Amino acid sequence: MNSTLHVYALCVLLLFGKMLLISCYQGFYRIRHRVFTNAEDARFFQRPALIQELPQVQRAGKAWANDLENIPLFFVLGGLCLALDADGQLAPGLFCLFTSARVMHTLMYLGGWQPWRTIAYGLGLACLLAMVGLVAVRIFPAAG
Repeated sequence: MNSTLHVYALCVLLLFGKMLLISCYQGFYRIRHRVFTNAEDARFFQRPALIQELPQVQRAGKAWANDLENIPLFFVLGGLCLALDADGQLAPGLFCLFTSARVMHTLMYLGGWQPWRTIAYGLGLACLLAMVGLVAVRIFPAAG
């Protein structure tokens, strides 16, 4: 296995772990405060079902939704970089930078910290665009 694939695999695992932790974060707040919006969950804990989630759960849900808009793009573009043998020095750096940006984005989202959340989002987006460039260079080589 080459080092670029190792880096990609590590980043995929870290992003999976980060998303799993967001789910655990939501569950922690629901159980700690015994606040549930699903009737069956509330019934199980002998509580009334509420209409609205806790603010912490709502915020984590928004961070999760943002991940669902961005992380699958990383999986696809990173996989294309690997399959097309894109720049072996630049690609791993982009994988790591994207992963770091997404972790920072989640922390900034949960903490409500601007402009840092937007900066982290923009950094992750720039990494995705750079990966598009790496793929495009391999698909459309310079005529010559």
